[in-house]
Amino acid sequence: MKTMQVDVVSAEELIYSGEATFVALPGEVGELGIYPRHTPLISRIKAGSVRIHKPDGEQEFVFVAGGILEVQPDSVTVLSDTAVRGKDLDEERANAAKKAAEENLKNAKSEVDMAAAQAELTVFVAQLAALRKYRGQK
Repeated sequence: MKTMQVDVVSAEELIYSGEATFVALPGEVGELGIYPRHTPLISRIKAGSVRIHKPDGEQEFVFVAGGILEVQPDSVTVLSDTAVRGKDLDEERANAAKKAAEENLKNAKSEVDMAAAQAELTVFVAQLAALRKYRGQK
């Protein structure tokens, strides 16, 4: 079975490093699926879950708040300012942050404030969706 090296890196730490047979993640214009020996690619990704299929049949989930993807025939690297392992996602904190972002959106006084609040809200909605997906796959 062919594999590739997968590294998911946040601004603070290496979140995941290991072999995989398949990786799926949210590209800017849709879901990307990557198998070993994929054509080289660099792309931006949006907030959502990175699903890593390991050679032993297990799956690893990592939430990313957007970032950059680099694909080489034998490796995949995901760089994100914020990345959280699926098992470390906290639904209560994500819901509280989503409510705070919604409040910021309501109270936005300028287009810049509104855009920042909307971007923040998008990340927390994606985080909650990733959490539900992670729990459904366990």
